[in-house]
Amino acid sequence: MTEPGDDGAAPIAPSSEAAVARGAPLIPRDSISGSALVVVVAIMTFLACLTAGGALLVAQASQAWKTDVLSDLTIQVKPGPDDDVDRVVERVVAIAVRQAGSGAVHAYSADDSKKLLQPWLGDNIDLALLPVPRIVVVRLANDADIAALRTSLAREAPQADLDDHRVWASRISVMAGAIVSLALAIFLLVIVAMATAIGFATRGAVAENREIVEVLHFVGASDRFVANQFHGHFQRLGFQGAAIGGGAAIAFFLAAAGLSRWSANSPGGAELAALFGSFALGPGGYFGLLLVAGVVTLLTGILSRRIVVRHLRALQ
Repeated sequence: MTEPGDDGAAPIAPSSEAAVARGAPLIPRDSISGSALVVVVAIMTFLACLTAGGALLVAQASQAWKTDVLSDLTIQVKPGPDDDVDRVVERVVAIAVRQAGSGAVHAYSADDSKKLLQPWLGDNIDLALLPVPRIVVVRLANDADIAALRTSLAREAPQADLDDHRVWASRISVMAGAIVSLALAIFLLVIVAMATAIGFATRGAVAENREIVEVLHFVGASDRFVANQFHGHFQRLGFQGAAIGGGAAIAFFLAAAGLSRWSANSPGGAELAALFGSFALGPGGYFGLLLVAGVVTLLTGILSRRIVVRHLRALQ
């Protein structure tokens, strides 16, 4: 006779667990339900990686937008009917140049303004007939004093209106934050759906092998041994599905990055590049996708183990 198992089961011969381990696995390795679970995990992992990668792209793009928007400011020169437009623009440029921290200063000429308006007003336009403001763009250095520049413009060139773009940067931050939050919510929903599918699959496997599980339990096999059988089986299935889904997501982003570079010179490609960047996640982004696949693998094994342990405790 042997001592009782560590879970209070009846005593059995010490070679029973080893015999099961050497023989056929407790759960068939290749089954329809197992293959279906691999497909589900692969799809869910792909969607989770796609959501995480998309959120990362939006976060990177919004940071680039904010950097571009906050790196310069715009001065609109709105001369009155009796003002010499060119002289007012020269005065504004001189004020911007002498301000500490101001970098390059570029004033749009009348021809430049005409080219900017051509897509909307056509080629044959006479700006002299329209109250079109002249634009001066100031590239800011790190120590730029915007308040001093605003004060100087108000005192010496009241026809000038300064726009430092901080309102637009705030709106960009809010928009990017909303998109990232939505992506996070979708990511969590995908994980919950995948955990639910894993739970159903584990309960189905326990029900299919109920007689074997109960016999092993009552003849003295430890709960740890039975749970390990399910844990190894489902973690293997989770690894297969996560590898397929994660690999497909990485391939998708690599293909998107290559397509973005290839179409960068086209109008549509230029707009997409301005909105989302080059679709390049970078090493950190791809490592994050691998991390998602690894978490899915661990989640599959842990959930199946907890469900089996709970079932075995209910038999006591």
